Amino acid sequence: MTQLTVLGCGLMGAPMTRRLLAAGFSVTAWNRTRAKAEALESAGALLANSPAQAVARADIVITMLEHGQVVEEVLFGPATDSAAQALKPGALVIDMSSILPEQARDHAARLALSGATSLDAPVSGGTVGAEAGTLAIMVGGLAEDFERARPVFAALGRPVHVGPIGSGQLAKLANQMIVGITLGAVAEALLLAERGGADPARVREALRGGFAESRILEVHGQRMVDGDFAKRGSLAIQLKDLNNALHTASAMGFDAPITQRLAALYADAAHHGFDQLDQSGVFCELQRRQNPLVFSDPVV
Repeated sequence: MTQLTVLGCGLMGAPMTRRLLAAGFSVTAWNRTRAKAEALESAGALLANSPAQAVARADIVITMLEHGQVVEEVLFGPATDSAAQALKPGALVIDMSSILPEQARDHAARLALSGATSLDAPVSGGTVGAEAGTLAIMVGGLAEDFERARPVFAALGRPVHVGPIGSGQLAKLANQMIVGITLGAVAEALLLAERGGADPARVREALRGGFAESRILEVHGQRMVDGDFAKRGSLAIQLKDLNNALHTASAMGFDAPITQRLAALYADAAHHGFDQLDQSGVFCELQRRQNPLVFSDPVV
């Protein structure tokens, strides 16, 4: 049986681990906050005390961590319990975190020195997609490594091989640009409708099925109508991804003015205390701008 390890059992890593266990894989789990890994023990996960211990027997290692610096520390940190030093020869490391393409390429080169192969495979679909096994999985790396990982991906969602190492992260940045921009558009449109006297819930319903239809309008639009901004995704992570997109665009000499404006909007939202909301909480920042003196705290 293929031995899997998951490093990172947070909002996304935990339901993904449950999906892998339900598919019959043997999974060892590790998380910086041990209690999050312990919550998976009842589902059949084995627990490890360190990244090195977690990967020692693994054929395939999945990382689902907060950002590139955390991935760097868990894989290559100076501590004696980091993962890269304990990998089996021939192990496949699949980084499903959202990091910079340049970081993905650097990590792949360093993992190769340890005798491991790697894929960058960030995802989209949020916790709903992670729980349902319907994530969009954007994969960069060698075709043969993609085929090796296909049974693992099948338990998590729909994988597409988009190019060499780093390409998965480029695809994720494109995804986050579209998501972030569309969230802002839906929020602004619903607030405009409300200001003019229309029922935003009915406006959302009227737009469904037309050219404005999107998964954002369906799911996040409903959250905006309901005033429900409990964290399923994260506004702070959405901002991080938009900033990563701008960093990557700048390095390529690519002008991204729409993303730049939306990143500024999300930065303002974070500055005004909305960073711990779901990413649909950008609605709260736009709402605050309409009534800055009377705005009340959102329901979370």
